[in-house]
Amino acid sequence: MQSSSLLPLGSLLLSFAMPLAHADPLHDQASALFKPIPEQVTELRGQAINEQQRELGKKLFFDPRLSRSHVLSCNTCHNVGTGGADNVPTSVGHGWQKGPRNSPTVFNAVFNAAQFWDGRAKDLGEQAKGPIQNSVEMHSTPQLVEQTLSSIPEYVDAFRKAFPKAGKPVSFDNMALAIEAYEATLVTPDSPFDLYLKGDDNALDARQKKGLKAFMDSGCSACHNGINLGGQAYFPFGLVKKPDASVLPSGDKGRFAVTKTQSDEYVFRAAPLRNVALTAPYFHSGQVWELKDAVAIMGNAQLGKQLAPDDVENIVAFLHSLSGKQPRVEYPLLPASTETTPRPAE
Repeated sequence: MQSSSLLPLGSLLLSFAMPLAHADPLHDQASALFKPIPEQVTELRGQAINEQQRELGKKLFFDPRLSRSHVLSCNTCHNVGTGGADNVPTSVGHGWQKGPRNSPTVFNAVFNAAQFWDGRAKDLGEQAKGPIQNSVEMHSTPQLVEQTLSSIPEYVDAFRKAFPKAGKPVSFDNMALAIEAYEATLVTPDSPFDLYLKGDDNALDARQKKGLKAFMDSGCSACHNGINLGGQAYFPFGLVKKPDASVLPSGDKGRFAVTKTQSDEYVFRAAPLRNVALTAPYFHSGQVWELKDAVAIMGNAQLGKQLAPDDVENIVAFLHSLSGKQPRVEYPLLPASTETTPRPAE
């Protein structure tokens, strides 16, 4: 009788003790808004990532022969050694032309709802086609890409293995799918913030926790939420007050160029903040080099408030906690060109 009466009492005490031991309002608030980056991505659109496509996509990602000049590759602007970006205001493209916008990081891009600052590509496969055909960037064409890849026997064999059911394995569309399969694996798990979300209270220091609270309480998380702390929705840049023209150039109207809807003027996809400490300069214009300045600008432009200096410093400390484990990438050995491979052109 004694043992049967002690068991429910012990269970009752345990049920009260456990929530008290783990209660953390800050963690609960953060967990409702954000999710940790997974260790790896194994599926795209509900289908397992094809390993042959991933391996092929890795080679294509690094191959400059996808560009007309044979100088530029995907990695040129989305460098896997520098946070998945190129750390210049706007990327340098074909013939030393400069692009109109800052290159977003490729890391964790698979988690974005759409690609590019204006969301004109629905996924990484569509995104991969854009720069290759852009005259300011890689300045090539689908026909030239197919001709180049078809002239290299190792690529022909790799496409056949990666797309065994395709009537035309070497195609521009399959090239994009292969690059997407590779880029989807470029994720950065285990940042201090991820570890905190998973329950390690010591993963963030005191200043970073203050920054997390200020980030949420000030309203930053209204746009920068979810697994990527952004990348999921569109907002006007200058919701309350437009920033200086150097930061928000009047000639770049953002999503308006895609939708032609007046209400989309100066609307952009909320920037994903994962690894943001590694990807300066900031904003689509690439004109802000310091995180503290970017945070202060966003406070004024989006929230209509001048953030206190301590809040800015604390938020910057929190943003540094978003730097995850960088992919360890070995540069692939690319197949050799042949005498029928199109030559570089200006």
